[in-house]
Amino acid sequence: MKISFLLHNAYGIGGTITTTFNLAQALAERHEVEIVSVLRHREHPNFALDPKVSLRPLVDLRKEKEHPLHLRPAKVFPAAEYRYQQYSELTDQRIGECLETIDADVVIGTRPGLNVHLALQAPQHVVRMGQEHLTLDNHSPGLRTALRRAYRRLDVLTTVTEADAAAYRRKMRLPGVRVEALPNSVPDPVLPAADGRAKAVIAAGRLVPVKRYDLLIEAFAPVAAAHPDWQLRIYGKGEEHDRLRRLVQSLDLCNNVFLMGAAAPMEAEWVKGSIGAATSNFEPFGMTIVEAMRCGLPVVSTDCPYGPGEIIKEGVDGRLVPVGDREALANALLDLVRDDELRRRMGRTALENARRFAPAPVVAQAERLIGEALSARRTGQPATPERDRMDRALISHGFAARDAAYAAAATALRTVRRGQR
Repeated sequence: MKISFLLHNAYGIGGTITTTFNLAQALAERHEVEIVSVLRHREHPNFALDPKVSLRPLVDLRKEKEHPLHLRPAKVFPAAEYRYQQYSELTDQRIGECLETIDADVVIGTRPGLNVHLALQAPQHVVRMGQEHLTLDNHSPGLRTALRRAYRRLDVLTTVTEADAAAYRRKMRLPGVRVEALPNSVPDPVLPAADGRAKAVIAAGRLVPVKRYDLLIEAFAPVAAAHPDWQLRIYGKGEEHDRLRRLVQSLDLCNNVFLMGAAAPMEAEWVKGSIGAATSNFEPFGMTIVEAMRCGLPVVSTDCPYGPGEIIKEGVDGRLVPVGDREALANALLDLVRDDELRRRMGRTALENARRFAPAPVVAQAERLIGEALSARRTGQPATPERDRMDRALISHGFAARDAAYAAAATALRTVRRGQR
């Protein structure tokens, strides 16, 4: 079986790139796999890619950034999509040509705009599988309207959590489209797991406001005051770096809190700690939580929508605290810092419980979904049961009308504001 992934930019850094590489490499053990990268801006990807997976870029920005078609706005890629400004008539053309001539059995889109291309332009004999790495509730009404129109042509739509899959089934009502949760996978660790002895809390991710590293630093202040031999190490880069550095200085935590910069792979850094931390206001999945747990660290996380609560078992392999609650976060960290046995026991349990995110079970689930969709395609049968299709169709138009009204109101408001300038 040949499987093609359609990816925004395989040469960048981000969670979707990591998870796509992980799944592609695991599938390549038994299938022919390629990654089609819409954009390319450097010679080699930031992340290592198994030679068994072929990589094919469509638009090389080093040579084609000023291409006349790249200076014109995209017409197929939805305007309400976050990455719209990076797309153009040139990307529309190249993606369309790629999909029209593709020889894969299955094509997997990896973001909303690319799923729209896939739904509208892939030939009928190809199984069209869209992946959602964000959440439905995170999409604007305008984007939801565009997705509802296009996603009806998909065979399968996967989300990274069951909560988001339920939201798609309930709100989008896509007759004939199989909507399933398919979690991200994390490669099997190479290094020995952490033993819980190191006096370090580890966090990793982009230094952006939604990750709330300011909250983590503030919550660590009472930890450092009571246990000055403990450290907080934050890995990543981003727009918040200078502000976070000033916060560390203002709290007099320069000997306890360290902004470490980016590290790839992170496994070697996770195992140097004893506790993982994640403090986002919003987390569609929580790759760093799984990475930490797979290295034997219990994780203290905010219980934000949707991922952490489906990964961490409260009080068993980690702690879940209310979003934005600095005191609860500090107390949860202190509980694990003070109690060596609790910390080590939770770490061992985290290591065991996180095995469900290993490549093997996730790939088995992906292969099952793909296999069943292929069989349905070949026999001319729909991917979802008839009753389910009817139930979704009954309510679909109501949600579509609501989102269309929201989108129209937003457009009208923008028009009024422009007139007031």
